[in-house]
Amino acid sequence: MKHELGGKEASNLKVRGFKAAAVASGLKARSALDLALIFSETEAVCAGVFTSNKVKAAPVLITMENIKGGVARAIVANSGNANACTGPKGLEDARETARMVASQLGIKPQEVLVASTGVIGLPLNMDAIREALPRLKEGLVPQGLDKVARAIMTTDKFPKLRGVRGKAQGKDYSIAAVAKGAGMIMPDMATMLCFVLTDLNISLEELKGALEESVSKTFNRITVDGDTSTNDCVLALANGAAGNDTLSSKDLDEFRGHLQAIMKQLALDIVRDGEGATKLVEVVVRGAADKEEALRAARTVSNSALVKTAFYGKDPNWGRIMAALGRADISMDPGLVDIWINDIQIVSQGIGMGVQNEEKAAQEMAASQFSLIIELHQGNMEETMWTCDLTHEYVSINADYRT
Repeated sequence: MKHELGGKEASNLKVRGFKAAAVASGLKARSALDLALIFSETEAVCAGVFTSNKVKAAPVLITMENIKGGVARAIVANSGNANACTGPKGLEDARETARMVASQLGIKPQEVLVASTGVIGLPLNMDAIREALPRLKEGLVPQGLDKVARAIMTTDKFPKLRGVRGKAQGKDYSIAAVAKGAGMIMPDMATMLCFVLTDLNISLEELKGALEESVSKTFNRITVDGDTSTNDCVLALANGAAGNDTLSSKDLDEFRGHLQAIMKQLALDIVRDGEGATKLVEVVVRGAADKEEALRAARTVSNSALVKTAFYGKDPNWGRIMAALGRADISMDPGLVDIWINDIQIVSQGIGMGVQNEEKAAQEMAASQFSLIIELHQGNMEETMWTCDLTHEYVSINADYRT
């Protein structure tokens, strides 16, 4: 059984045994929420997936340390400052943040996971965090995830939170997740954060496996601009408050399906909210020689600035798509490639289908969401990426980000 939560219902998301809060500490201007806390009233198993970027922010490094124990009680996250490229002082600030939160909550520092997002290279204002933590603790409530989703936003235009309810061993359970991200997005596990909470009783190995599989099929299938970030992390906590027994294989499969479903929704929310984006585009590559080549082709097309500007201009410029495929290092015969925009075919066996079909395709591209389908005729493998268009506003946002 599954009941998905979105829209107004999602703003009241709660998971048994968890509380959350957010405050304005002054890390961001204009009294915006910028410091968030999630707290499990009981011990929770925890798993995480982190940025593959070799330049990892201090909070990522500290959280990678703390999560090795497999148990956590809290996540503290700030926006407005990435605490990245800040040297030994940045590492100490991340550790001190965990210590201060642990002191407030009466738990161990290693049970606190730390996350940050914002400008790279600036020291973290520890006085602001220190002063705000008592207010943060006092504000903890079961329905606080909506504030958390707003507090971790940077260039995001809207908060991202999703939930789902299921049943295992006769017990109802919930999964809730919040995320942020709009630019520097091409997770391989971008500036992206995601926190997942569940009251399901699940083993560490089961949670870790489900999280890694879901990340691979959702967050690792999106791109806004092809840039990975120093601060990416997806963290999952499960506190067992649902009271179910050991999961059957059917229960575990259902949980994995629920988790993947809400993480896909969040991933697509991120692409919809891509900096300056006006279109969400599904890029499907079929008939590839193997899965790796199918994904490499889809990712190359999805990241092409020329293809993405054509999306923005509602221009079915299939030559740009062919050129991107040609540099994707895949098995292909240009004379076999077919291309569609939704159900309008614009290329057959490597040759354009004519102006009339392109005009129909341009009409499809005027929508806020459409699909680009590519058939390589090299095998039976298929992969999908989700991307967005590249607009004037993207350049303006990132040209003015610090100034």
